[in-house]
Amino acid sequence: MNAHPWLEIHRTVRFSDTDAAGVMHFQNLLGWCHQAWEQSLEQFGIPVGVVFPGGRSDQPSVALPIVHCHADFRAPMHVGDAIVIELQPKRIDPSCFEVMSSFRLSEQEIASGCLRHVAIDAGSRRRCLTPEPIDRWIEASNLGQIQPL
Repeated sequence: MNAHPWLEIHRTVRFSDTDAAGVMHFQNLLGWCHQAWEQSLEQFGIPVGVVFPGGRSDQPSVALPIVHCHADFRAPMHVGDAIVIELQPKRIDPSCFEVMSSFRLSEQEIASGCLRHVAIDAGSRRRCLTPEPIDRWIEASNLGQIQPL
């Protein structure tokens, strides 16, 4: 369990999430990873409109496109399963970070996913520094965690 409750997102598998076999459809996992990240930002106190464009004239000047993603499946998720998604952000460099998501049912890890983002200037489309709110979120998520030497 994470030391920070805003890094632990609770979700229930719904019928619309499943395929004809009655298990969560594979493509939904990465969507859930992104939605859990958005929810975590909100729970941390960062409005998603500050980070993501929303059709407003005051759109963020930095975009955070996903440049790499992957998912691993260990067990099926069925309708009604109460899933906990544990997020583990990691800075790659000053303009790049990734968010690992671990999907658990009870204490069993049943899936995981990774989204890697690069910060780019929305106008020039060139790499730039990660926005300050994201930096705070990543830094706060790592406070108190011992990193291996």
